[in-house]
Amino acid sequence: MPRSIPSTNPSTIPSTNPSTILFATDLSADNRAAFARALRLAYARGVQLDVLHVLDPYLPRRVLRDVESAVVEDITTMLTDLREDYALEAPKTLIQTVTGSPHVEIVREAHERNAELIVLGMHRKRGQKDLLAGTTAMRVLRSAPCPVVVSSHQPTQPWQHILVPIDFSLTARHTLKEALIRFPEATLTLLHAWTLPGERELGSQAYYAHWREHEVLRLREQLNNEIDTLMRELDGVPDVELVLEQGAPCDVLQAYMKRHSPDLVMIGSRGQPHHTSQLTEMLLCEPHCDLMLCRAW
Repeated sequence: MPRSIPSTNPSTIPSTNPSTILFATDLSADNRAAFARALRLAYARGVQLDVLHVLDPYLPRRVLRDVESAVVEDITTMLTDLREDYALEAPKTLIQTVTGSPHVEIVREAHERNAELIVLGMHRKRGQKDLLAGTTAMRVLRSAPCPVVVSSHQPTQPWQHILVPIDFSLTARHTLKEALIRFPEATLTLLHAWTLPGERELGSQAYYAHWREHEVLRLREQLNNEIDTLMRELDGVPDVELVLEQGAPCDVLQAYMKRHSPDLVMIGSRGQPHHTSQLTEMLLCEPHCDLMLCRAW
């Protein structure tokens, strides 16, 4: 039976704002940084933070009551500790426990609570790409009705350098718009990986080099036009840098992250709920920074 427990902090009365940030925790130490990030995001956005823990429905009823009480106590204690450790203001908060399958209940709660964002801790299968598919994080990423943040890095400050891989797709346009609206004070780097036909066969030829240079300039112009069109729709946009690099998207993204260490990478889901892109798998397998996955539209 689902149960909601308002935070004991007198300032954390459930919000009348229908939008919330949903933080799903398994109470592990790996979730601590994600909890603090969720607190920071909820306070900055001025929305309620719903903290959710999914209990095993097959526990005996008497044991389930005891576990539920212990879970609520642990979450309340962690909430207080994190606010003190990171000097974070308290958003309006609701602590909730439900029984069921974790990824199903997280997605269901996101729908029912009109969540604008889901925050998860990083999974434990790092470096094990073949085991990612069955993780709760991966299942939530495939089915969530809103953007999902997977966080593992200490949130000592708001995200300042955000990396957005882009192309000419609707997915990339929507992801860029999310970044511009959500993080108007951040520095955005828009990274485009490009390749051209004939590089292997003709790359050493002078005429080909001249053609390649012309094509890359044309590509940059088209991307700048797309970005300018989108930014004209918005006010107070952050600093934006467009970077074009030659190579496969995964290789270009990985190399850029190693060189520049962004705080957050934002990518789109491409609207394929039962398919995970190579970029997503790479970012979850080797998490150099936090990740936000946005819906295609």
